[in-house]
Amino acid sequence: MFMDYVDLKYRPNRDEIIAEFRMDPNGVTFEKACSEIAAESSIGTWTKVSTMNPSIARKLKPHVFWINNKERTFKIAYPIGLFEYGNIPQLMSSIGGNIFGMKMLKSLRLEDIDFPESYIRGFRGPEFGIEGIRKRLKIWGRPLLGTIIKPKVGLTPRQMAKIAYDVASGGLDFVKDDENLTSMKYCRFEDRVPLILEALDKAEEETGRRIGYSPNITAPADVMEERAYYARKHGSKYIMVDVVTAGWSGLQYIRNLNMGMIIHAHRAGHAAFTKSPEHGISMLTIAKLCRLIGVDQIHVGTAHVGKMVGSIDETCEIEDEIEQKFITEKSGEHVLEQFWYKIRPTISVASGGLHPGGIPKLVERMGSNIVMQFGGGCHGHPGGSRKGAMAIRQAMEAVRDGITLQEKAKQHKELKQAIDKWGVA
Repeated sequence: MFMDYVDLKYRPNRDEIIAEFRMDPNGVTFEKACSEIAAESSIGTWTKVSTMNPSIARKLKPHVFWINNKERTFKIAYPIGLFEYGNIPQLMSSIGGNIFGMKMLKSLRLEDIDFPESYIRGFRGPEFGIEGIRKRLKIWGRPLLGTIIKPKVGLTPRQMAKIAYDVASGGLDFVKDDENLTSMKYCRFEDRVPLILEALDKAEEETGRRIGYSPNITAPADVMEERAYYARKHGSKYIMVDVVTAGWSGLQYIRNLNMGMIIHAHRAGHAAFTKSPEHGISMLTIAKLCRLIGVDQIHVGTAHVGKMVGSIDETCEIEDEIEQKFITEKSGEHVLEQFWYKIRPTISVASGGLHPGGIPKLVERMGSNIVMQFGGGCHGHPGGSRKGAMAIRQAMEAVRDGITLQEKAKQHKELKQAIDKWGVA
């Protein structure tokens, strides 16, 4: 190595990007591996090169400024000049790229990234955010209630529209496609969207409530653009993108169209990176990048209430950070200040294995400022989808009123049937 990147006396300035990693070295010391990672993710390589000059090193050299050997974690401060403004793919090619394939590492996990205001200014952030979503739906002071139409695939557009009407009239606030439903022969996007929107318009007229629909536009970027405009033309105020499989470039492309539509971010595929506590990229990192780009709502887990991975602490940390406007984090003696500038907060979506009996525990752990989504926990109700929606609404009302689900169920058979089938978490 032509230079050492470890300097524990270094104090990052306010114009640097801070990345936190967890690492297990392979055949080298922890400090040596830290230095090599800093080099590979920035200006260095495996040997001394004649093309390196002191000016480059002075301006662009990162510093490993914090190491916790017990936890096997460390932090690197990267000069802002290493990165292109407004370009998440380039950022991740640097601090989330080659370093994961280094032979001197048994494992490596990118745990978190903190950004200076100068970098944040290069992004739009959510167009609506939490307040904008609530204002559009005219819902305040309680969780938003939604459903994923089930089965995931196989239904015709008319069948989906019928289900959408049933759950909307039953009390839910919005409907969405599932992650692997795009535009199949039996359910073309162009056929599905107008029918579902028409069904929801009817439910709105009958109930006096606003009800949203997030059609899944995930596809190559040019097709996503066509689908987004098509949905907007037919009255949709929402779109959904599978952000991991569509990729950073695809997500930025859609957000930068500035279409005036709420972007719902599904995280399908995230666990390929996030599930291992030892290797990969944390869900916290993915969520913060999605907020920076500009999704209005994103799946973060269910705080160990539903079927998906994600501890209570991890899920709540993600929720807290993507809702924050200002974050102060102590790194040893260093105080890192993260300014989110004018980036609106993103609302957390809890989804995966939820049913009415889990609502009290979910609210206890994640609070009321969340989106709850129910798939099987709605459509698997003994009385069908509409009764499932009613049971969900009744459970939410019980939490709001400070009574137990069992007490509420005495006067509401839909909730009682749900509890009899799935229990109370």
